[in-house]
Amino acid sequence: MSKPFHTKVADGIAELVIDHAPVNALDCAGWHALAAELDALGCDERVRVIVLRGEGRGFCAGVDIKELAAHPERIVDVNAGNYASFRAVHRNPKPVIAAVHGFVLGGGIGLSGAADIVIASECARFGVPEIDRGAMGGGAHLQRLFPVQKVRWMYFTGLMIDAAEAYRLGGIERVVPRAQLREVAMETARAIATKSPEMLRLAKESLNGVEDGNLEDKYRWEQGFTLQAYMSLDSGEARSAFVEKRAANFSAAATNGA
Repeated sequence: MSKPFHTKVADGIAELVIDHAPVNALDCAGWHALAAELDALGCDERVRVIVLRGEGRGFCAGVDIKELAAHPERIVDVNAGNYASFRAVHRNPKPVIAAVHGFVLGGGIGLSGAADIVIASECARFGVPEIDRGAMGGGAHLQRLFPVQKVRWMYFTGLMIDAAEAYRLGGIERVVPRAQLREVAMETARAIATKSPEMLRLAKESLNGVEDGNLEDKYRWEQGFTLQAYMSLDSGEARSAFVEKRAANFSAAATNGA
């Protein structure tokens, strides 16, 4: 089975490209494979900096909701894959640049929120639709990008913000035309790749150490609520409605469970 991404290493730069049509949503195996690849790049002596980007319609739409609708028991393993992938970005000994475009949703927020630098195309849209998918998670990484009140607005409404608003809020480094996204990210990566590998490793570790709280512990806390959500009737109804492309009927779900 082919991996939902491909990787190239040259001149100290590892370019990891998520390429899984139609929307770069990864299933359980895909998240674990992504984490393993990021960990391997972190240990690769040829690599000084990692560029993480996506092909197609958007950067990453998160988890494969259709997989979970068919196999809700996989939520624990999907949670583990998400945790491992986001940790592999945030705790990677190498700086990670996320170059995002189109939709940056759910797990896409986790990846970009865990990154060291985020560069976005003008078409990028950031969101956490978890509340409409019967899940939780992503708040810790979203809060690493945006202020707490904006995070709660996005979380409770399920609405997205565009790249211009994300830049205004200070969550991303630059907004560029879609055609220039890769080159701008690679330009930044080339500047980083000229630095001492040891100094980069120390800088990454020291900056992680002065952050407010522990990102991985915060996300673990959220994942407990994700599992709790998946045990509710409303969660099942939300997933079914998404897969069947219809409006969710939460009152019906509650009645059927009575």
